[in-house]
Order: sequence, then structure tokens, then C-alpha cells
Amino acid sequence: MTDLFSLAGRTALVTGGSRGIGRMIAAGYLRQGARVYITARKAAACDATAAELSSLGTCISLPADVSTVEGARTLAAEIARRESALDILVNNAGAAWGESFETFPEKGWDKVMDLNVKTPFFLTQALHGLLCAAAKRQPAKVINVASIDGISVNPWETYSYAASKAGLIHLTKRMSLRLIQDGIVVSGIAPGPFASEMNKDARDHADEVAARVPAGRIGGDDDMAGVAIYLASKAGDYVVGQTIAVDGGVTLARS
Repeated sequence: MTDLFSLAGRTALVTGGSRGIGRMIAAGYLRQGARVYITARKAAACDATAAELSSLGTCISLPADVSTVEGARTLAAEIARRESALDILVNNAGAAWGESFETFPEKGWDKVMDLNVKTPFFLTQALHGLLCAAAKRQPAKVINVASIDGISVNPWETYSYAASKAGLIHLTKRMSLRLIQDGIVVSGIAPGPFASEMNKDARDHADEVAARVPAGRIGGDDDMAGVAIYLASKAGDYVVGQTIAVDGGVTLARS
């Protein structure tokens, strides 16, 4: 079982890895023996997180803005300069925007859709060669971090966020059928309530949020790390195109 879930000798890139869910995933990978690159738009935060996580293993900061295709390609080029192959790509960087239907702005639509849907596709495209190189040894992995808001409907007016996450879940299916031909397994994670900068409600009012979760609590670091390790390891090699809800039962309670 140790070998089944081991990430020893594997190299991973986690976007949005300086905080929240990205940090949880990066820390889990490091504990399982992976060499991990984390990227985030804010260089100081990215550097600080990498320094802290380096106590667990090799964690390298590569600050970048992947919200544009050019930015994604620049990051891919930097990874290629440092590595001959990439075993695991976690497309976690994301954005949200909440505003009433009557005033919801175009910039709130474009910002969220670009980072949440466009970036995972074009960053994966830019890293395709490195992922293929890794797949010559064992299946490479692409893990798209969606949200349960792409599965069920929440009460908040986050129109572009819900649309983007539903789109990413379907994009994961479409990409998986193409990339499995190259030995690259694409799958997804749909987090529920986890404390993060994006989910300030869970972060700042954990007890109130937990009362609405069938499991009776919000998600913790191990909950997120566990599913991310599973999908990235040999154990997840046959999970193609599926997105796993990690939500304590929230989506079932909504239905």
C-alpha cells in the first residue's frame, strides 16, 4: 500500500499553491515524496509558502500570472528550462465573483471564466510535451480543481463561478479522452467547504458552515491531500475523466 500511494521520484506543479486548497495539495505531495513546484501571482506569498513547505521536502516557488495564455506559456517554458518531464499538473488557480444579476459586470465574467476554464486548458496544452515525457515511465496526471458549485446550485449569485466550474468538470471529461491516448490521466476534484481565501465563510465562520454539512464539519487539510494523493498516485491510474466531490455530503443535501 505504501508503494501504491507513493509519489517518490515524481515532479509536480500546483498552480495557486501558495494558500488554501493548493497549499494543502502541495503539502500532501511533499509528504509522499514528490518534488513540488508551486506558483501564484503574488511572488512574496509564493516564496514564503515554498520556504515553509520546504521542511517537508523539495518545494520550489515559481511566481507567475497564469490568467492569460501568454502567462501560462511563460510558466510552462520556465518549467521546461528546469525539468525534462512533469509527472503531475494540478490546475488549482481560480477566481470567484459575486454580484446581483442586475449589475453583474462583464469583467466579473471574463476574469473568472479565463482563469477557471481557459487557463487549465492552455496550461495543460503548453505542458503537454513534458507530461508526455513523464508518461513514458508511468502515467502522468492532470488534476483539475473544480467545485461542488459546478455540480449543484448554491444560494449565492456567483454566476460566472458556477458556470466556470461546471464547464471545467465537463472539460475534464473531454480532455481525458484525448490525453489518455498519450498516457496522461486527467481527473478532477470538486471541493466543498474548505477554509480558504476564496471561501471566507468556511474560514471565518467554520461552526456555522459546519452546521449545514451532513458530515458536521468543514474539510481539513488531510481531506484534500488524501484525494489529491490518490488521483496523483498509481492508485488513481484508472480514474479517467471523473471529478470527485470532497464535500462532506453537501451536494447530496442540496439535491
